[in-house]
Amino acid sequence: MSELTYHRVASTADLDDGDMREAQVGATLLAIYRLGEDFYATAGICTHAYARMAEGYVEGEIIECPYHGGAFEIRTGKAVAAPCTHDLKTFPVRVDGEDVLVGLPVGLPA
Repeated sequence: MSELTYHRVASTADLDDGDMREAQVGATLLAIYRLGEDFYATAGICTHAYARMAEGYVEGEIIECPYHGGAFEIRTGKAVAAPCTHDLKTFPVRVDGEDVLVGLPVGLPA
């Protein structure tokens, strides 16, 4: 497993239960989600048609792509509805006080 650096992407107050927002860390676009008291992060671009996931729709624990209705499990990134067949990359998240931090591999392009 590669070494990770954690980056602040939001405050816990920025997202209510069921909310999501986009975050950019260097060249990496992320989608940040809150489900209950837990926070999750996936790649910010759909694997099917390159839509921005933050423009999609959260329904329960599923994020639906805004372009063609494909869907992914937020917790795992698993593609669960066509036309999406490739999973979204997920990233580890931790909360430090009020800060939501996402772990990205050391050496990602800035």
